Amino acid sequence: MAIVQLIEPEVKDLGGFVARRSLPYPHRQMVGPFIFFDHLGPSVLPPNKGIDVRPHPHINLATLTYLFDGSIMHRDSLGIVQEIQPGAVNWMTAGKGIVHSERSPDFDRLNEATIHGIQTWIALPVEYEETDPWFTHYPAETLPTWNENNVTIKLIAGEAHGYTSPVKVFSPILYLDGVLAPNGHFTIPTDYSERAVYSVTEGISINDEPLEAYRLAILESGHEVKVSATDAARCIVIGGEPLGTRYKWWNFVSSRPERIEKAKADWRDCRFATVPDETESIPLPEVVTEANPL
Repeated sequence: MAIVQLIEPEVKDLGGFVARRSLPYPHRQMVGPFIFFDHLGPSVLPPNKGIDVRPHPHINLATLTYLFDGSIMHRDSLGIVQEIQPGAVNWMTAGKGIVHSERSPDFDRLNEATIHGIQTWIALPVEYEETDPWFTHYPAETLPTWNENNVTIKLIAGEAHGYTSPVKVFSPILYLDGVLAPNGHFTIPTDYSERAVYSVTEGISINDEPLEAYRLAILESGHEVKVSATDAARCIVIGGEPLGTRYKWWNFVSSRPERIEKAKADWRDCRFATVPDETESIPLPEVVTEANPL
């Protein structure tokens, strides 16, 4: 049995566009270091309407944004302003604390625009949780991309199939984008103890068993797995090595519950750095329902 758990994501409305959240899940908090997995869209935004995620804080994690279509403008408390477009990577290490906003670029608001992509949060090893925050943008052409058996594979982060992504990571990680032509297939290596496949579209099969669209399939450890498609399809593969228990509350992730309590107080009392040229922020919620370890 290649699939040991099948996760149907929770569908969330993020203000005009849909996000399907697969992680954290009540009975599966993480896959390797991945503690948050959102499939954004595909959503079509009408003219004069865009994404406006106001400034909000993070600690003790890294965020990775990867788009299939559309663009997002990142601004953070380090003063960095960076637009991300399809195929590129925005990696933000929160470390001891960072604040950022995510909005549609002004140009995209003039016309109808599509937004479609994946946003993940990656837990940091304990020794790096309080590192200084930093941000790096990796253009699409810098990421290893190859073709095999009618599949175009882009290595977003980590190592696979003899390739290494330039994206700086803190622990062993697997993250790739597979675009399958009809009758395309590829294998997922056994190098990582935790692995999963997310079906961005219909048409994906795992060891010849069909996988419904928008599902995160947790794979059995230690066995090579074949991903295939009879028609054009797309999937994301994630994996890595477990880091131990992590606690998540709202936008905060840490190995220490008391660190999250401090971050809550710091955000409530305006002790985080601010994002230049931003006058709004998301207030600390009163209640958050989270999938913490069971």
